[in-house]
Amino acid sequence: MNWQIVLSVGAGGFVGAIGRFTIAGFVQKIVGSTFPYGTLTVNILGSFIIGFLFLFFEQSIAPTQKALLVTGLLGALTTFSTFSLETVLMLQDGLLLRAVLNTTLNIVLCISATIAGMMLFRKIYGI
Repeated sequence: MNWQIVLSVGAGGFVGAIGRFTIAGFVQKIVGSTFPYGTLTVNILGSFIIGFLFLFFEQSIAPTQKALLVTGLLGALTTFSTFSLETVLMLQDGLLLRAVLNTTLNIVLCISATIAGMMLFRKIYGI
């Protein structure tokens, strides 16, 4: 195991998690809505940044820098950015059906998993 990469992911994750908390909270407070605009904002921001960095990193970057910024920072800021990049790459490769399947499965299964987790909690704790 390369500990430099592991520590880079951890450092990026630390900053990304704080960024997510701060940005999402700030946006939600400003908008003042019950719709999760804060989460939407960090997901869109993370998707934008990963799109930019993906092309930037094609030039040349050290593995520790990529681990810090993509896996750590953006992974903690939002995993939606990774999903978005993977779907865009499928579309660029002409894999329309695979991209649609990826999108559908991510949305349906992740929302379903959230519901299942809530149901399990309610069952265990009688709520």
